Amino acid sequence: MEFGLHIGTRGCMTDRGNVMRMAQAAEAQGYGIIGVADHLIVPVRTDVRYPYTADGVWPGAPTGECLDAIATLCFLAGCTERVKLLTSVVVVPHRPPVLTAKLFLTADVLSGGRVIAGVGAGWMKEEFAPLGAPPFESRGAVTDEYIRAWKTLWTEDRPTMNGAFARFDNVVFEPKPVSKPHPPIWVGGESAPALRRTVQFGDAWYPVSNNAKILLNTPAKLKEGIERLHRAAEKAGRDPASIDIGYVWFMPPDWTERQHPDGGRQMFTGSPDAMLEDAASFQAVGVNHLIVYLQRPTIEQTLETQQRFAEDVVRKS
Repeated sequence: MEFGLHIGTRGCMTDRGNVMRMAQAAEAQGYGIIGVADHLIVPVRTDVRYPYTADGVWPGAPTGECLDAIATLCFLAGCTERVKLLTSVVVVPHRPPVLTAKLFLTADVLSGGRVIAGVGAGWMKEEFAPLGAPPFESRGAVTDEYIRAWKTLWTEDRPTMNGAFARFDNVVFEPKPVSKPHPPIWVGGESAPALRRTVQFGDAWYPVSNNAKILLNTPAKLKEGIERLHRAAEKAGRDPASIDIGYVWFMPPDWTERQHPDGGRQMFTGSPDAMLEDAASFQAVGVNHLIVYLQRPTIEQTLETQQRFAEDVVRKS
């Protein structure tokens, strides 16, 4: 199983030197993927609950700090050599489709084909209007059409499209991606629409462990989610085996054992042996890429956590 880490571009990860240190250390430590969260602006107030924290507050809300995810991949491409670079996940409707296709293409070329396009439809309504994005209520249809537009631009010699949200003709879109036929598309989200989008467009499904409405925070629950995905694939006539599985464990590991709210040990807490068993249990249900959230308030704490998790889990799995 391949391990990766997820970062938010806030706090210590808004500093150029710190981002370089994190990325180069991750590559040396044996992580195979660096995932970068995506926000362009942060509203002062939102009535929408963040799906992935118990209190419903997005962790970046207190400061509003965020860097562009795809631009960050380009930076990471220049200070690493082997690690794959993932948007975790880019909010597809936030950027015009031709622009986004070119941004991903640029990162792909400059990284030598190491980019993974992690995608989602978005959850915070207040972000959409300031960006001039299509209406929040249309985000699902927009996401589908924009992904279709990317693929057209990445793969066709004379790309054209005349959709409801994406239209282009008489364009040359070169060079083509280093990744063939295009950068892999990992579809984020846990809902039925996310599963349908994965089946239709995705190279991989990329759910998060702790969506409060659709918890996938145990191997058994994730196995049920993968089974739902496979049923959707079979219904659509797609081979389930053609869909890769990535997974974000969004709760930081803790070497002090903690209790799960439902009883028993919280996964990825306690001894290194227990964490190894946790990783193996997710691999057993089909996870091929396990992304963990290791960022801490300071770069020193972040690097220490990365190193410890690499020594205790990544290099022994």
